Amino acid sequence: MSIRSRLDFKKTHGLLISLLRDRGLTLFADIDQQAAAAHKGLSLRPTRVLLFGNPALGTPIMLSNPRAALELPLKVVIWETADGRTYLDYADPSEALRADYEIGDALLAPLMAVRKLLCAFSDIQ
Repeated sequence: MSIRSRLDFKKTHGLLISLLRDRGLTLFADIDQQAAAAHKGLSLRPTRVLLFGNPALGTPIMLSNPRAALELPLKVVIWETADGRTYLDYADPSEALRADYEIGDALLAPLMAVRKLLCAFSDIQ
């Protein structure tokens, strides 16, 4: 799922972090890929990967099947195009959790809120 943000990169990044925290989600990591590339003398447009989740929701999934931890925490990448447009990309792990790890729909239902949260960025002006 790829969503074009109506905000610039910096505002998208800051707002997403705020929205995650406001919804009680834990931000486990904020990886600045551009800075990592620069550290090795390479150039990369602004790119950040956020790892986030809610241990109260993820733990039952991992208790059901410990291998499901390979899909958690959730991840979103915020990146900027050469002409300055900002995108958020999210790979919803629901299907993999259902098919590959036999996680039931009741445990997966809360993941749908993430999709809705990210879709809000296309409406922000």
